[in-house]
Amino acid sequence: MSEPAGAVLGIDPGTRKCGYAVLLEAGAAPLELGIVPTERLAETLRELGQRFALRAIALGSGTHAGAVSPLLAGLGVPIEMVDERETTLLARRRYFAVHPPRGWRRFIPRGMLLPPRPIDDFAAVLIAERLLERPV
Repeated sequence: MSEPAGAVLGIDPGTRKCGYAVLLEAGAAPLELGIVPTERLAETLRELGQRFALRAIALGSGTHAGAVSPLLAGLGVPIEMVDERETTLLARRRYFAVHPPRGWRRFIPRGMLLPPRPIDDFAAVLIAERLLERPV
């Protein structure tokens, strides 16, 4: 069963791994998010395309967008390039907003903390939100 029409798939492209997130609207909880090895991205995207009614793909315009873009072409969904500047820093903030530090780590300024795992999926959320927030 597909989600309501209008979902946006955000992708944070990388050489070894790519983050992805499916959102209906900016600020809403993602319907799905994850991180996959770049070589498995096309397979994962086909699966997401079957499960969600995607209206657009928001692809981060960073260095690796050119290598990832051909993997998206076969989905039949419009691809929009989105500026991904500062998404790593903002993704770190978003990660700690969702997963606040506990124990002694809560006393360390958040700007000095590093997440215990990659945050490419949170960067993908921000990329999708930037597309959703664009004026129509």
